Formats: sequence, structure tokens, C-alpha cells
Amino acid sequence: MKRMSKVLVLLLAMSLIMGCFVSCKKEDTDEFTVGFDAEFPPYGYKDDNGEYVGFDLSLAEEVCKRNGWTLKKQPIDWDSKDMELKSGTIDCIWNGFTINGRESLYTWSKAYVDNSQVVIVKDNSGIETLQDLKGKVVIVQTDSSALAAFTGDGATDENKALCKEFKELQQVADYNSAFMSLEAGIADAVCMDMGVANYQLEQRGNGFKMLKERVATEQYGIGFKRGNTELRDKVQETLDEMLKDGTFAKIAADWGLSDSVCLGKEGTDSAYLNDVTTKNDSEPFIDKFLDVVGKLSEGMVASLSIFVLTLVFSLPLGLVICAIRMSKLKAVQWVAKIYISIMRGTPLMLQLLMVFFGPYYLFDIALSSEYRFYAVIIAFSLNYAAYFAEIYRAGIEGIPVGQYEAANVLGYSRMQRYWKILFPQMVKRVIPPVTNEVITLVKDTSLAFAIAYTEMFTLAKQVAAAKASILPLFIAGVFYYVFNFVVALVMERVEKKFQYYR
Repeated sequence: MKRMSKVLVLLLAMSLIMGCFVSCKKEDTDEFTVGFDAEFPPYGYKDDNGEYVGFDLSLAEEVCKRNGWTLKKQPIDWDSKDMELKSGTIDCIWNGFTINGRESLYTWSKAYVDNSQVVIVKDNSGIETLQDLKGKVVIVQTDSSALAAFTGDGATDENKALCKEFKELQQVADYNSAFMSLEAGIADAVCMDMGVANYQLEQRGNGFKMLKERVATEQYGIGFKRGNTELRDKVQETLDEMLKDGTFAKIAADWGLSDSVCLGKEGTDSAYLNDVTTKNDSEPFIDKFLDVVGKLSEGMVASLSIFVLTLVFSLPLGLVICAIRMSKLKAVQWVAKIYISIMRGTPLMLQLLMVFFGPYYLFDIALSSEYRFYAVIIAFSLNYAAYFAEIYRAGIEGIPVGQYEAANVLGYSRMQRYWKILFPQMVKRVIPPVTNEVITLVKDTSLAFAIAYTEMFTLAKQVAAAKASILPLFIAGVFYYVFNFVVALVMERVEKKFQYYR
């Protein structure tokens, strides 16, 4: 006990020293952490040299230079931006961040960019107006201004009515995936910010066009945590200085955004003057809880579907691959070995992308939006079959050779020996490792977001972003835990059934 007490005191002292060191270091360096989406050119992205650059980051660099701060460029998951800001891991959201509809959620700088939401389609799509989007699949980025323009509280009646006429409004994590879906024919249109659209059209060349009609107009600002007016004011004062001496205009010209900037113009300071430090939220917790559960229910069904169908196809497919892997023909063995090596050696997320986009980019096969779900099941089944195959092989090879000899002596055929003697013993041996894989599958269903399939975790992130609350993610965590608990309980019962020799 004395030794444990000494160890605990030592650890506590080390923690205090490290805490003081970190605090002193932060005060000495005056680090300014900017949260941004690293896939949002020209406002923030990674260039060919592997450096994070963009219009907003150039502005932030100049602000830090004039204040003697150290700039930290922090790429973030756009769905998690509110949690990043509230937890203090970033000081502001500075990345083509739309003020409209979010006025009371953050402490804002003055608006510095006028922007519009536009629609991009393929040249030969035959889509010329917004009304032509009826019955079409339209893509937007999660928690983006484009999504808000169609479904947000501030959306116009015309946009809401048009959205109801879409065949589907899909949400993706980034615009690269959106353009790949558009090019492959999986979607018909992408709605995005004009600045980003112009950049994408310039980089991708011919094959796409922008509709003349605008979905909505908006303004960009820098979002700080509600009530953090002190930091906001320092940044704004510096931006105003940059505007007066021409630095702001020069940076805008360098990024080709001279026609979009609006800092200093009339009407750009309305959100800046609206310093909301508190948010009235009197809705009872149980009501919020039930509302979130209701919104996540569709995602729960999607996750369950992926789980069940993957097991239905991957468990028997694993047996087939195992049989090929254990074949006496070396050439056949190597086919299975290479397959297993690829499936286990590459990320499941990459395999999802390959299965989804591969048919178009490799074989020029036109795809449909319905293929998205099938691609998820195919990729998951092929991946998990490789793992199950090796588990089965380990179970079979763990059976004593005497079992084979006894079967031969008794006159069993090769097929009878396998199904009546080897297979039952193999099943008993592999239940524990199979259980581990099944539990992993429950959590891996969240990877379906890579191809914009909205399962439960993706939906939880979307709801969390829309409500600026961690509650949806907490509920998602509870769902995964309960689901895995039930799976583990069922598999434990099955394992006990097979412990007949005890």
C-alpha cells in the first residue's frame, strides 16, 4: 500500500508539472488555432507540396503575423466542428463559414465574402434550370450551406418544394466524392458554394457546367465560440487594418476572389453586432432524447441491414475461400492467398471506394444511385470473408490428425468426413474468434459513410452537427454498445452449447 501511495503521489506530481508546462507554453507562444475543412478549395486545402493553403488560411497567417501569434492550421471533420469549438481544441472556424442561419450559434466576425449556392451538372445532362432537377439525385456536403438552402429553417418555400421533388438528396463528406459520383452517373447534380464550384470547374476541365440560376445567396464570416468577443475583436481589428492598407485586397486578388469579398461594405456587420452569449434552450431532456432517437431510427435500420446481410454472405463465402486456400493445387492456393492478402492488407474504406466507383472508372459501366447499398454489402462481404476463411482454416488445422485417420478407417467418404466429423469440431473451435469479428463488424458498419451511404453513425454526426449537440453521438455510442452486448451474449450461449464434452 505504501508503494502504491508513493507511485500515485509521483504520478500526480508529474501530471501537475506537465500541466504547468503545457499552460506556460501556450501562454508564451500565443498559439492561434484555426479549424478548417482541408478539402474546401480555394478557402482551405492541401496543395501539391503537402502544405495547407487557401484564401482563409492566408488571411489567418497575416492576422497572426501582425499580432505576434503562432498559427496552427487544424484540419477538422466538418461534422464535428461545433464540438471542436466548444471543447477548446480550436479557437475559431475559419473556412468559408456561412453566417446566414447561424447568427445566434456563434460569436461572429464581420462578413468578408459574398457567396452564392450554385448547381453543377454534366454538360450532356440536359439539365438547364433548377426545375429540371425534379426527379434527380442531388448531392450536397453534410451540414453545408447548400443543405441548409434546401432543408434549413431559413430555406425559401421554392427551395423546400423543389427538394421534395428530388429523387434523393444525398449528403457526402467532401466534394471530391460528390464529383466522382456525378461523373460516374450515380448522381445528377452537385450543389455547392460558388467559390468552390469555380475552383472545381477550373481544375477538372471540360465535362461539367454551372447552372445560371442561384439556389441561395449568403455571406462568410469567422465563427468563434459564443461569448468569446475578446478574441473575435482582436481578429476583427486586424482584418480592418488589413482592409485599410490594401493587404486584404491583395490576398483576395492572389486567390482570384476579388469579385467576392465584401469586408467593409454596408450590411456586413449585422451578425458582428449581434453578440449572443447564451442560448435559451428550455426543451426538456427527455423530449430532446426522443427526438434524436426518432431521427436516428432510420440509420439504425440501415446499420442492422449491413450487419445481417454481411454475415449472410461472408460466413459461407469464407468457407469456400478456406477450401480453396487448403487445396492441394498450389496455383489454386495462391489465388486464395493473394485474395486474402489484399483484403486484409488494404483498408476496408478503400475497398468500399473501389467496389463503388471501380465499375465506372475501370470498365465504363454506368451506375445508379441504388448501387450504393449493394456496393456496401459487396465490399463488406468480400472483406469479412477473407478474415473468416483464415479463422476456419485455423480451426480445421487444429483438429488432431487422428480424427482424419479414424474417419478413413470407418469408411467415411471425403465429403462425409468433412461435414460429419471435421466441420462440427471446427465450428466449436472458431466460435470465439468469429465472435470477435462479428463484434468488429457492428462497429465497422460506420465505414459505409465513405461512399455516402447513411447508416446510423453518419446520421448521428449529421444530427449532431445540425443541433450543435453531442447527444446524438452519445445515443449512437449506446446503440453500438447494446448491440455488441446482445451479439456477445448470443455468441456466448452458442459457445456453451458446443461445450458438450464438459
